[in-house]
Amino acid sequence: MRTQTLAATLTLAGLCAALALAHAVPVHGASKAVTGTWDRAAAARYLDQRETWWQNWPRAQKDHGTVCISCHTQVPYAMVRPALRRDLGEATISAPENAMLASVEKRVTNWSDMTPFYTDEKNGPGKTVEAHNTEAVLNAIILSSFDQRLGRLQSLTVTAFDNAWALQEATGSIAGSWTWQNFHLGPWEGDESGYQTSALLLIEARRTPDGYAKRTDVIPHLNRLRAYLQRGYEGQPLLNQLYVLWAAGEDHYLLSEVQRKALINALARQQNADGGWNSFALDPYARKDHSPAPTASDGYATGIAVLALEKSGTNRPDPLLQRGIAWLTTHQNPDGTWTADSINKHRNPDTDPALFMTDAATAYAVLALDQLNYR
Repeated sequence: MRTQTLAATLTLAGLCAALALAHAVPVHGASKAVTGTWDRAAAARYLDQRETWWQNWPRAQKDHGTVCISCHTQVPYAMVRPALRRDLGEATISAPENAMLASVEKRVTNWSDMTPFYTDEKNGPGKTVEAHNTEAVLNAIILSSFDQRLGRLQSLTVTAFDNAWALQEATGSIAGSWTWQNFHLGPWEGDESGYQTSALLLIEARRTPDGYAKRTDVIPHLNRLRAYLQRGYEGQPLLNQLYVLWAAGEDHYLLSEVQRKALINALARQQNADGGWNSFALDPYARKDHSPAPTASDGYATGIAVLALEKSGTNRPDPLLQRGIAWLTTHQNPDGTWTADSINKHRNPDTDPALFMTDAATAYAVLALDQLNYR
């Protein structure tokens, strides 16, 4: 089973990393590993705790003893937690990661027998197709993220990609993409969310080990995906365009130099005086409760902006990037988080769902800061 293989491989890798980190990362107190001015260990603790909460949340429970995938909590967790494990010198994969992988693996292995997370009968017309498509893409993203850290392509990851490619639209306005989960909630379940995650799938597919993106059976799918992203780029909100800027670091044909410069200029105009960015400003949404939209800089928007700038080849001394990095390194909370508010409505901060944006903000802030050491 993949989780057992991954755990065994990481045990040895973690021991080696621990020796390196003993010389590279200053330690303050018994467990607080800090690089620069941000706390990796606190971020890992928060993300692990939230992943555990999600796995036990009644609304996340699905058929065959599996758990729903969430774009805000599980997907960014899968992308960032292996990097934190490496940097912290952890010898084994964490229990929340193991549990998440086991659920995803079970659903991919038994794909034809699994009930989609949402169905027409319970959630309205079209929801079965939307859920099936969305899950297929997210499964591939998650499993590819772990294979990248493992350093080799697993057969189940190929199956997950095959499931996604089989559902890729071949004709029509979204040819190259997927019919996406749409509850009119931004940024992950709205009208333009499929575009954002299509860019994310392209990123992960390009980075999948063992030359996966060069396989003759994969190239046509990636070409269609690239064409879709290029075709729809100009009509997307700035937030989605940033995902394409990020993806252009892996696929250099995605954006022209003119488009890249125009996007960076637009991003500069949206940068707040404190150096950060605001999610609502990058992706304006009609708020369901008509409450005032948040205007403060947040970890999600700033993390995505910094990450996209880094991946686009922006030089680190660039003032736009430097100010974004400075915001991230000075706005981590004592509990390890970077915060963000819902762009859809005001949420009671004392509830767990109110933390969904903070889950994503923390993961993407870590991805952005961690990338600084591996450019």
